Amino acid sequence: MQRLFAIASVTWKAAFRFRLFWVLTVLLLGSVVALPLLIKDDGTARGFTQILMTYTLSVITALLGLCTLWLACGTLARDIEECQIQVVAVKPVARWQIWLGKWLGIVSLNAALLAISGAGVFLLMQWRATRLPEKEQTVLRKEVLVARGSAKPPNQLPEIEAEAIRLTKQRLATTKISGADLAEVHRQILEQLKAGAQIVPPGYAKEWRVNLGLQKYFLRGKPLHLRIKFNTAETVASGITYTGLWQVGVPETPRIWRSNRMSLAPDTHHEFEIPADLVGDDGVLTIAFVNANDVVLLFPIEDGMEVLYPEGGFALNYMRGLGVIFCWMALLATLGLAAASFLSFPVAAFFSLALLAISLSSGTMASAVTEGTVMGYNEEKGTAGKSIVDPVAIPVFRALLGLIKLAKDFSPIDSLSTGRSVSWAELGRAFGQIVLLLGGVLAAFGITLFTRRELATAQGTQ
Repeated sequence: MQRLFAIASVTWKAAFRFRLFWVLTVLLLGSVVALPLLIKDDGTARGFTQILMTYTLSVITALLGLCTLWLACGTLARDIEECQIQVVAVKPVARWQIWLGKWLGIVSLNAALLAISGAGVFLLMQWRATRLPEKEQTVLRKEVLVARGSAKPPNQLPEIEAEAIRLTKQRLATTKISGADLAEVHRQILEQLKAGAQIVPPGYAKEWRVNLGLQKYFLRGKPLHLRIKFNTAETVASGITYTGLWQVGVPETPRIWRSNRMSLAPDTHHEFEIPADLVGDDGVLTIAFVNANDVVLLFPIEDGMEVLYPEGGFALNYMRGLGVIFCWMALLATLGLAAASFLSFPVAAFFSLALLAISLSSGTMASAVTEGTVMGYNEEKGTAGKSIVDPVAIPVFRALLGLIKLAKDFSPIDSLSTGRSVSWAELGRAFGQIVLLLGGVLAAFGITLFTRRELATAQGTQ
């Protein structure tokens, strides 16, 4: 450990010598102060949080991420190119200790910068909150600056997908379908089944049963919040709202709450409070919605209904959110060092940024995997296109999405800005998937290449 800390201290000294630490500190704190001043919020608690927390934490993550890649690539590749690494390599320090020491120096530098900028966001947010109207301050303390757990109705998608497969096989047994059209037939059947599980016809009601489990013992006397979203089957003009009636509680008992007529806009999330002690003895909260309109309303399976309940304080939740961001920075440091282990500085930086760009374009790859082709879906013909590269590209995209999902399967910024809980379990899972699994594989790859690299030969060929 003494050798690792010695290499890490050299990395810190280099960051101070080239004034990288101070420049980054000024940029990060400048973004924390400047963004809320340049972009005005709408005066509401949620608008205030959207501007102050979402944008500032996103900019901090982007700045730290790019600088981490640049520093990780430069600190190793430049040492090799400028023949400085040979001075260290001839000492009784193993190559893997040099590599891990530089990684430790970079991630500790990131930890310090993230702590400074994160503290700046937290303090500025507390100060700016006092300038909101009294009503919005109450909303901020109850719905945003909290740590709320989330519970949803049982996921119907596995059952729907299994039924879609069964109906596709049944259709295939009675109708001759070519291989090119089979994926499209399956997609249409799947969408029809999903629509049937999501729609609420005019004058009808839809019921959800949300199991809160053991949380029922901790929620006595505490109000909950419903977060809902619905769409319509037709295109509507901006400003159009729809009427809905809600009933929450234990059916056929006095423990029932009925809402007044609510005017709700489609294609957006709505959040409202419901009274305490409406959860049944079995831990199930029963929610019913009556469609009092002349059009069909559709509640998406993924995010149409959600129950939010208080789980803890904001400060500790905020620290856990920063912990997830720190895991991302540790992975980027590993990626940059792994690339610099066998590439020159410009090529390593380009390679790392290219991989980062690919991970950020996962939505395009996901669409290609869903449609089964890289050519996209032709709405005029109602069929998906085909390409000769599909047999290779689609499996590769599917494998890449699986790897990317390990790192992107966390959204601490969204959770913090909407008052969601970033649990210890989520932080532990982020550390395991991002740092230990993905980072461990990249580190093993980089250390192996760096250990086998002929440093003197590499310099002699330049």
